[in-house]
Amino acid sequence: MSDKYTLEKIEILGGVLEYIYIPGKKDLPTLIMLHEGLGSISTWKEFPKQVSNTIQNPILLYSRHGYGSSHFIKQRFCNSYMHDEALKVLPVLLSRLKISRAILYGHSDGASIAAIFAGSRPATTIEGVILEAPHVFVEEISLEGIKMAKLAFKNGKFRRGLKKHHHDPDRTFKNWSEVWLEPNFLNWNIQDYVRNISAPVLLIQGENDAYGSLKQLDAIESDLKVECSRIVLEGIGHSPHKEEPESVLHALKIFIKER
Repeated sequence: MSDKYTLEKIEILGGVLEYIYIPGKKDLPTLIMLHEGLGSISTWKEFPKQVSNTIQNPILLYSRHGYGSSHFIKQRFCNSYMHDEALKVLPVLLSRLKISRAILYGHSDGASIAAIFAGSRPATTIEGVILEAPHVFVEEISLEGIKMAKLAFKNGKFRRGLKKHHHDPDRTFKNWSEVWLEPNFLNWNIQDYVRNISAPVLLIQGENDAYGSLKQLDAIESDLKVECSRIVLEGIGHSPHKEEPESVLHALKIFIKER
């Protein structure tokens, strides 16, 4: 991220969150960027700047509690950690920052959080929902991907990569991986929230996503009662915005321009 964007801090639910607000045209809804399960502000790398150069909307991105340099507020994640973020943290954050109109853009866990928030009838007016590599139920491919990530973390290289983006990579990784691999997490499902989304939706996924199959997109499309667009990128994995940013930026520009 460019130095012109200032890293700010705000206390929410007893823990400090780091965030960046990129100004844009005041009459446009703010794009809220919600990072993946092991993400943070810095894991987006240059993509927020690229988005800002593509659209005129203000942009908000933040590191959730326990990620990046944001504070931990719980000893461990519970099965409802994505619901807690969408229903407890995000509404307070947007209210405190006086954001009343938004377009949600979530990646992976962030996409699930975006779907829960949009389907919860929030006070914030949601004008669009962009879900990249979303999870709405648990698949075996997701669990196998996390098991492989756990092995890579133990081997050291993955941990070294995460250390660049998180104050306490061991605790961050442990919290995230353990909750997904708990047997009772198999029942996690957010399709009831998807059915209540009232804003247009854009779905983005890589054909070779190691953490979820296209069944996720199929389920979302079948549950939605609103306009939905779908983009599947050939030969791309779990992070289309990193692997093929031009295609994602083009899709975002068209989708957001129509709002």
